[in-house]
Amino acid sequence: MFHCIPLWRCNRHVESIDKRHCSLAAVPEEIYRYSRSLEELLLDANQLRELPKPFFQLVKLRKLGLSDNEIQRLPPEIANFMQLVELDLSRNDIPEIPESISFCRALQIADFSGNPLTRLPESFPELQNLTCLSVNDISLQALPENIGNLYNLASLELRENLLTYLPESLAQLQRLEELDLGNNELYHLPETIGALFNLKDLWLDGNQLAEIPQEVGNLKNLLCLDVSENKLECLPEEISGLTSLTDLLVSQNLLQILPDGIGKLRRLSILKVDQNKLIQLTDSIGDCESLTELVLTENQLQSLPKSIGKLKKLNNLNADRNKLTSLPKEVGGCCSLNVFSVRDNRLSRIPSEISQATELHVLDVAGNRLTYLPISLTTLRLKALWLSDNQSQPLLTFQTDTDPETGEKILTCVLLPQMPSESGCQDNLPRCGALESLVNEMSDETWNERAVNRVSAIRFLEDEKDEEENEMRTLLRRATPHPGELKNMKKTVENLRNDMNAAKGLDSNKNEVNNAIDRVTTSV
Repeated sequence: MFHCIPLWRCNRHVESIDKRHCSLAAVPEEIYRYSRSLEELLLDANQLRELPKPFFQLVKLRKLGLSDNEIQRLPPEIANFMQLVELDLSRNDIPEIPESISFCRALQIADFSGNPLTRLPESFPELQNLTCLSVNDISLQALPENIGNLYNLASLELRENLLTYLPESLAQLQRLEELDLGNNELYHLPETIGALFNLKDLWLDGNQLAEIPQEVGNLKNLLCLDVSENKLECLPEEISGLTSLTDLLVSQNLLQILPDGIGKLRRLSILKVDQNKLIQLTDSIGDCESLTELVLTENQLQSLPKSIGKLKKLNNLNADRNKLTSLPKEVGGCCSLNVFSVRDNRLSRIPSEISQATELHVLDVAGNRLTYLPISLTTLRLKALWLSDNQSQPLLTFQTDTDPETGEKILTCVLLPQMPSESGCQDNLPRCGALESLVNEMSDETWNERAVNRVSAIRFLEDEKDEEENEMRTLLRRATPHPGELKNMKKTVENLRNDMNAAKGLDSNKNEVNNAIDRVTTSV
């Protein structure tokens, strides 16, 4: 008589087990039967809360995935995994990494992101085979002073922590290609950052940086530099040394001008300078011959340089919400331009030469002061021409007319001439969800003039028979901000205070507004 033999008795040589997304509350016992052969174990996305002692007898493991569980402790027996090459413990509840982690000398890839850690063990830099280390969003307050001993690191991710400074030894990471320091509390960048000669991607967004050291110009291999959401008032002229740079992101800073040396970035493809204080755009921008996307939204530009017509590869040009009074006719030289948006400016005419940009498909000129459009637009294959926020269709029916001043043929329609936008060319205030609605409730003329959108309130009323009584005690519920937005909201209300104080001067309502905003900031 034949009996069915269990699979684990037939084959004890199992090298890989994948139990991801299996709703496991504990490590399956049968896994331990393969301790002599198991090299890859994936237990991600379960409900594991602990790792029992038998687990650490799987000494042949080379890859271990435990992300997205509820593990509350990493035992010192982790030292048993001396052959482990890849370890993923991200998004658990581990408060501390044991010092014994240093015995995992073969470890090359490690991810501890999303745990309630505040520090890395002092022995951590002994893991000298590490090439990729991710410790994002762990409330890390400082790096080990000897972090430079991890000399094989190629990728170091430290995003969304509480770092206020970087150790000098960081400059010893000569093989580092990716460094992510976004959303920390850095006020200063050490000059030694320029010693990371192999760096290709550097993210510094969401910090408190007031300047970038000139030594950054030594990073000849850098492809992407993100310094958006800082407090930069200028960029060093030495930025011209970043000859390999393709992406430069400097959004949401305090820049008034860009250095002339930016024209030497011949490989630059994407340049985002939105939400700054630019009063002019350097003529050397026309030398960025590889530029495909240029974002200038929400600045104080009154004109664009003629050299912009030299950007033959430019595909997307956005200069919304500036103070542009005219456009250079040379813009027609942007022969690859596909999307051109100059919404909410002070334009009174569009140059007829824009028709030379034969690839133009989307033109947004809403919120300006146009009385007519050039007849030459009819030669373009436009898919959308926006003249108003209230426009229901991307394309309208136009009529031919004659300009009484020049006698030239022009285009007009029901949306022309344009009426000045109430929210377009005035000082643009950031929007901030529920916080904005609180500020809007103040009886201040400045807010009425700015026409800021209000967040609607939900009212809960009793039955009709109690309606009169409830008028005195109506419950209001306001939109609750997502926790991830709180940091940005606080920055926003601080900007609101500065804008309103400047507008009101010494007006008596100033104290009332400041007190209200202080209460909001405190609650955030």
